[in-house]
Amino acid sequence: MDKVDYIALFLEYLQVEMGLSRNTQQSYARDLRLFCKALGIGEADLPQVGRSRIIRYVTDLKMQGRAAATIARKLAALKAFYRFLVGEGFLAADPAEAVEAGTKGVHLPKVLTEDEVRTLLAQPDVTTAEGLRDRALLEMLYATGMRVSELVHLKREDVHLDLQYVLVFGKGAKERIVPMGSVAARFLGRYLAEGRPAFFVKGEEDPGTVFLGLGGQALTRQRVWELIGDYGRSAGLLKRISPHMLRHSFATHLLDNGADLRSVQEMLGHADISTTQIYTHLTNKRLRAVYEKAHPRK
Repeated sequence: MDKVDYIALFLEYLQVEMGLSRNTQQSYARDLRLFCKALGIGEADLPQVGRSRIIRYVTDLKMQGRAAATIARKLAALKAFYRFLVGEGFLAADPAEAVEAGTKGVHLPKVLTEDEVRTLLAQPDVTTAEGLRDRALLEMLYATGMRVSELVHLKREDVHLDLQYVLVFGKGAKERIVPMGSVAARFLGRYLAEGRPAFFVKGEEDPGTVFLGLGGQALTRQRVWELIGDYGRSAGLLKRISPHMLRHSFATHLLDNGADLRSVQEMLGHADISTTQIYTHLTNKRLRAVYEKAHPRK
């Protein structure tokens, strides 16, 4: 059986699908082949490279004194290549997804404190249909860790308020069951009963999605970003708030309070646990509590 020429397929994708220049294509190809040389592997072995080897490669470049712009360019080529392999079905998970060109090779996600989350969630005016929708939306993002793309596509039939869980369709059309807390279930139930009908347009068919905007259409990802940014500012939070920050806070707070990594991985819909492990860098609170309780000379 002939070996797949992954780099050739990638270059064809860059030209046909992305419309990138020949110089850019050649630059990406050169960086990929230098990556293979540095790892001592053949081009056909590229799909077998794991996240730890990519991190080690980036770290070695820094130790060699390579310029930050050079490292960033080489990493951009790897990220584009592995995104392509995942998109074309050659890989199930992207080993370069959480790797950054920082000192440790890993980008630590920004999170809110529990107090900041409480302040943010209290911002919408739940006496209005829009405010009730927005409170339910914020509660759901924090209670389930859903991606914003998953939230805006959430269907009414995939919400099970009585059992307090939602059926989420994530990347690669993979579905997962995610629990939600009683507070999120309560606000979502109120929105579905009292708020959502206010967005219907007379004579128009119900689109079926949970979160609707004016005109009865599903909220867009961009609109959710805008809403969360607006509520972050009204809450007086100095951080730039995004939907992903609530997802990161969901994972970090679960681990802080004793959840195991595998359970968090499943709820987030990560194919590879190494992606979930970035949150363990942020959970010193739990380790410190164990130490204080167990060490005889604390």
